[in-house]
Amino acid sequence: MNQPTRILVLHGPNLQLLGKRQPEIYGTTTLADINEALRARAALAGVELDTHQSNSEGDLVTLIGERLGAVDGVLINPAAYTHTSVAIADALAALAVPVIEIHLSNVAAREPFRHHSFVAPIATGTIAGFGLDSYTLALDAMARILSQDTDR
Repeated sequence: MNQPTRILVLHGPNLQLLGKRQPEIYGTTTLADINEALRARAALAGVELDTHQSNSEGDLVTLIGERLGAVDGVLINPAAYTHTSVAIADALAALAVPVIEIHLSNVAAREPFRHHSFVAPIATGTIAGFGLDSYTLALDAMARILSQDTDR
């Protein structure tokens, strides 16, 4: 019997403040709204989600390491750690599964310091600038990628 497809969803620092923090940039969608939309979409796609948010780089790295061999793909919004965390990028690379980097806003159209990502070089792809839809598009893409993977 085939095991269910498991996708790790990681929300980085300050994402628990979505809906309140800088709505002119991030909109009024809350983290709970995002997780609810992802759960509904995952049910339709027949995949299981393992969803977490942390403000701590170390906690995110530990969580990623604990999922070695236990997940088939990762969706991550590293938030501010996008631009600073070699540790998160290294941990994701060690999983050796597809990774999609997600951003609610179009980081390429924002401040120059946001233009560099340590995650992008190890990611299968990046989806940014579509608000909540960035997450659902990423989940759809990951489900497609994993459905084509015959080595699982």
